[in-house]
Amino acid sequence: MLRLKQEMSLLRVELESSKVENDTLRAGQSGNLEAVKENVDIALQNLCGVIANAHMSIKQLVSGAEMLHFIADLLKSIDKISEIQKEDDQ
Repeated sequence: MLRLKQEMSLLRVELESSKVENDTLRAGQSGNLEAVKENVDIALQNLCGVIANAHMSIKQLVSGAEMLHFIADLLKSIDKISEIQKEDDQ
């Protein structure tokens, strides 16, 4: 969860940076269109990387949650087995 929050924070920083850059480019519209395309490509690559990391983090989080459910079920089973053994001993 912490990693996702960090990635979202990074995305927000990149978005703000892109907005500032966009505003700067709009202010000087005589700027080079090629530079704009290059900046967009870089922003897109960064965004795709962050998205890939977010997907990986989500998969790890889901996997961890599934493991915790498995452990909880196992502990419930152990508790039931313990109760059955107590009844057999009596």
